[in-house]
Amino acid sequence: MRALVGDDPAARFCVAVSGGPDSMALLFLAARAFPGRIAAVTVDHQLRAASADEAAMVARWCAERAIPHAILTPDAPVQGNVQAWARATRYRLIEHWCAGQGIAWIMTAHHADDQLETMLMRLNRGSGVAGLAGVRGRSGRVIRPLLGMRKADLQALADAEGLPHVQDPSNADPRFDRAAMRTALAQAPWLDAQAAARSAAALGEAEAAIAWSVAELAQAHVRRDGVGWRLERIDVPREYLRRLVLHMVALADAPVPRGESLDMALAEAAAGRQASLGDWLLKGGASWTLMPAPPRR
Repeated sequence: MRALVGDDPAARFCVAVSGGPDSMALLFLAARAFPGRIAAVTVDHQLRAASADEAAMVARWCAERAIPHAILTPDAPVQGNVQAWARATRYRLIEHWCAGQGIAWIMTAHHADDQLETMLMRLNRGSGVAGLAGVRGRSGRVIRPLLGMRKADLQALADAEGLPHVQDPSNADPRFDRAAMRTALAQAPWLDAQAAARSAAALGEAEAAIAWSVAELAQAHVRRDGVGWRLERIDVPREYLRRLVLHMVALADAPVPRGESLDMALAEAAAGRQASLGDWLLKGGASWTLMPAPPRR
């Protein structure tokens, strides 16, 4: 925790608790490490009949220990991918609640096994350095202090301390990508999740270093050019060019292009030609420009 957020004795923390063994173990550890500075939040997504009872279970455990606890429910119906909706809703509700309580940090119970699953899923999708860095130890106000821990160790702690907990059946539902990956990994015990977590941390540091240098390059070499933007220096590695073009796209407030379309546009610009990026036109040459595409006839 000190490595993630320093050692402010006045800082308060919110633990996101689903009622599973991982989050109950985190709540137990956090309450011991920061007595009187912990609150807990359970988001009842109302997707399963048992979810209300599970949230009440967490509430009872917290009440017995004088730990403030809130149960939050969605304020909008399910849309699109269920797991993506649930995740976005969960973070939004918790962040809003914490802001109202003056709580600075939100803890989640992501662990080394989660990290390995994330890395392999993203590797399978062709992710670069940023994606392969996996789940970050700190992302905005969200901190994940258990990324170096194995799930089995958290389960053992929950069992040893008699922590009430439940197993979410969706975690084993093969319809979901992560559950399918989890099942596959169970057949590959030779994969070292903690080693993967260290690799993800190293990739995260590499990503931060690249982002820092890209920001420096953008400050020095990206200029406004009429209604568009100009990149005045192109003698840099391709990964820098890719990120600098994305920087110009962000400045233009344009949709982020998909990986394949961006790759094709970079190849065209490198050859001195032009390519479309949605409603914008990337043109190569001695310098690269991003300009609004002419109206279609």
